[in-house]
Amino acid sequence: MPMETTTMSKRPDSRSPRERLLETANRLFYAEGIHTVGIDRILKEAGVAKASLYKTFGNKEGLVKAYLEGRHQRQVARIQAALDRAGSDPRERLLAIFDAQATLFAERDFRGCPFAAAAAEERTGGEIEVMAAGYRNYPREVLRELAEAAGATDPGTLARQLHLVYDGALHAARMDHDPEVAVLARATGAVLVDAALAH
Repeated sequence: MPMETTTMSKRPDSRSPRERLLETANRLFYAEGIHTVGIDRILKEAGVAKASLYKTFGNKEGLVKAYLEGRHQRQVARIQAALDRAGSDPRERLLAIFDAQATLFAERDFRGCPFAAAAAEERTGGEIEVMAAGYRNYPREVLRELAEAAGATDPGTLARQLHLVYDGALHAARMDHDPEVAVLARATGAVLVDAALAH
């Protein structure tokens, strides 16, 4: 009896042009860089016409802005999830940012800070650089609020110290390909937090 053969037809992509463009831009910009990836490649891989890009984002800069906004939203969600897991303990909430980093570093496609990378590629003072810098500073703002809530004598200084550890861990995890850096960063942060709250 002859073996029956079946062919599976490829299902059409039901996502909107905007979703396809953002997914493709997110993947390519993060992996290869904003200037390295041309708009024609994004259109080809997303399967979207150029007219849809212009209608949705205006131009490549508009797509870059949307990409960075998406990365920021992911960062906010990751940090908020870590804070939720930390509960109400002020010390644990301050250290939760390093737990969020551990989640990030464990991602298969982790390639460092997208905001620092975008800022490095842009001209000084350009809109994208300013936007990326604002998103990059988000963790410090969160840390300052948490330090104030924990009763730190100088919450601004503690926030800056923890942010330096956070930034250093991002760089080390990327360059050394070592997600376990987050554990050391948390331990270092704990020393700073305990010193700042011992009053």
